[in-house]
Amino acid sequence: MLCWARAWRLLRRGLGPSTPSFSRVPVAPSSSQSGAEPRPVRLSYKLLDGEAASPPLVLLHGLFGSKNNFNSVANSLAQQTSRKVLIVDARNHGDSPHSPDMSYEAMSQDMQDLLPQLGLGPCVLVGHSMGGRTAMLLALQRPELVDRLIVVDISPLESTSSSNFPNYIAALRAMDIPDEASLSRARKLANEKLSSVIQSVSIRQLLLTNLVEVDGRFVWRVNLDALAQHIDKIMDFPARQESYSGPALFLLGGNSKFVLPSHHPEIRRLFPRAQMQTVPNASHWVHSDRPQDFVAAVRGFLA
Repeated sequence: MLCWARAWRLLRRGLGPSTPSFSRVPVAPSSSQSGAEPRPVRLSYKLLDGEAASPPLVLLHGLFGSKNNFNSVANSLAQQTSRKVLIVDARNHGDSPHSPDMSYEAMSQDMQDLLPQLGLGPCVLVGHSMGGRTAMLLALQRPELVDRLIVVDISPLESTSSSNFPNYIAALRAMDIPDEASLSRARKLANEKLSSVIQSVSIRQLLLTNLVEVDGRFVWRVNLDALAQHIDKIMDFPARQESYSGPALFLLGGNSKFVLPSHHPEIRRLFPRAQMQTVPNASHWVHSDRPQDFVAAVRGFLA
């Protein structure tokens, strides 16, 4: 496997040909002035219908993911809770627009714009990894929009486990897939090339969901240029002084090291009512590894 330092150098140099924008995704302009409030983009989403009496569930995916990562658990939660369930593509992911801005402030602003448009606040905000940090910041900035907060295997402090993410970006940027291949063949070739860098089959499968064919060419649907430029921000959390006084659940993977015991004091400073719950035999991708346990934990927190 590439060592972290080498991958980081490759990432900073922009190894390989520049990644073309996903042509079917609109490109959003950046904020015009330094320090200006982030300009929201129109996020792609899917809304499952349910009763309007209870706060809806809003699910935010992690880095390299998309709203499709939550399809199964979203359907289960909608059926078992009878609530509306919203799944969303973050900017620069899935079918949402590409933008040069990739800060948590920008991602929080996107949700602050979307939720009132859909009439979904206050909501139960559920965020995994990068989506968890977006959820945390939104709860701190706009607590009136958040009835309850569920953060999945991430904290407001950096952990050494996420240092693998620059490796993934560097590996994807270095990929060269022949255009004449079929999509299935292209993904097989990409999987073979990634296997020398990324040993985990499940992580490779997650990354390969971003390889799509557009106008006869294979491109990465995720905006690698923006991720490469802002990876430092994505791997950290903005310094905040305010706290969120609502109920909060931090749902951790039993086999993951993204949230360490040393992170707990900062979690409880920002989220005084935080509960910690561990899902046994789950990696960082708790909802994928143990979907029934994930749904049960969410339902238990709602009870």
